[in-house]
Amino acid sequence: MKKQIAVIDYGMGNLHSVASALMCIDDKLDVRVTGDARQIAEADHVIFPGVGAIGDCMAEIRRLNVDAVVADTIDSGKPLLAICVGMQALMQRSDENQGVDCLGYFPGEVKFFADNAQFKQNNQAARVSEKMKVPHMGWNNLEQTIEHPLWHNIDNAARFYFVHSYYVDTQPECVAGTCEYGLCFSAALAKRSVFATQFHPEKSHQSGLQLLKNFIQWNGTC
Repeated sequence: MKKQIAVIDYGMGNLHSVASALMCIDDKLDVRVTGDARQIAEADHVIFPGVGAIGDCMAEIRRLNVDAVVADTIDSGKPLLAICVGMQALMQRSDENQGVDCLGYFPGEVKFFADNAQFKQNNQAARVSEKMKVPHMGWNNLEQTIEHPLWHNIDNAARFYFVHSYYVDTQPECVAGTCEYGLCFSAALAKRSVFATQFHPEKSHQSGLQLLKNFIQWNGTC
């Protein structure tokens, strides 16, 4: 029987690029881009992507009852991979759009790079050619901070692709990987059957494809 992967569709994600990356890994996968709660419940693994402003994302998540679908997936212990704004949506709150309440699975908040005192200080001290722009866009090295099945066969300090203006500020025990961009920020989170990335694995070449491969082979335990 084909392994079923549900990519949650709530109108705000890089859905088909994620689906295409999964099919590059294994063309025998049954990949469904769907917002249907029944199909998501039937899937073996679930991916929760997201791009855009968190206010718009959370409005659609709640309007389409995706919050309940995500909660049911987490409660079931089924492997869930959240990507970019999908990761930010799992936090308690975001400073974006004058403040937005999120789903609250991970403790902490989502904050704006340019508001951070350390980021400001480091940027002021940098040469003009080395000043850091917001959004953080492009490739960056990631330091793995824990052992986890999703890091299997991925070198520490491997490069991943980022596009974001906001970063996650959470508890150390939730952090699976960090990056440096004017400050040390959480680039990946892990808690029970949930793994979340600020970077885009579907755009991160070999390391990203390896992470997606690890995800579809993961049983949700560490």
